[in-house]
Amino acid sequence: MGTALLLATVVGSGIMGERLASGNVAIALLANSVATGASLVALVLAFQSISGAHFNPAVSLAAAVQGELAWREVPAYLLAQLAGAMAGVGVADAMFEEPLFSASQHARSGTSQMLSEFVATFGLVLVIALVARRRPAAAPFAVGAYITAAYWFTASTSFANPAVTIARGATNTFAGIRPADAPAFIVAQLAGAAAATAFYRWLVPARSAEEPALGNPLSQGQDP
Repeated sequence: MGTALLLATVVGSGIMGERLASGNVAIALLANSVATGASLVALVLAFQSISGAHFNPAVSLAAAVQGELAWREVPAYLLAQLAGAMAGVGVADAMFEEPLFSASQHARSGTSQMLSEFVATFGLVLVIALVARRRPAAAPFAVGAYITAAYWFTASTSFANPAVTIARGATNTFAGIRPADAPAFIVAQLAGAAAATAFYRWLVPARSAEEPALGNPLSQGQDP
């Protein structure tokens, strides 16, 4: 449900922004990024105590590597994320009277796009881990702020999520990505998540017993 609502926000705000911006792409992107960041804060706050607010396969895999999510649970998380992402895209398209699912024609290819996705995902996973270490209650706000910023400082507009990438291939709207470009995005995202996990382990090699678990950080977001 969390991933579905996130994708409904990403795609729906992209359609609304593009329609209202009268061709001004910067205004459309501003609307898209602000809506997505705000939605992330709300959704993480809502779901963190239930599922850890895992809307992202890269985050779930990083959690499993850190030992904070059982590997036997990973397939179910990934399936739920992908199913939710597709449902969210379909609902957003339906709300704006777009075809329910249609292959995107929005080209997003090239080394700059791949580097952008690596950087976006590296930063997201690292921010989650570091904020959760000392200020877990701030994690929802950190995630929303980072993604809002990453829309603007990355050439790819920061997908940073394999499930989001796959689902956005199924909408020929502002937020879409050509299905042919999605595999390279996913490879870059997984590489970024792996690099962030390795870097975090080097940066913070151990944690004390009283500190929150790091691999499933958003689940630690309840107020003290």
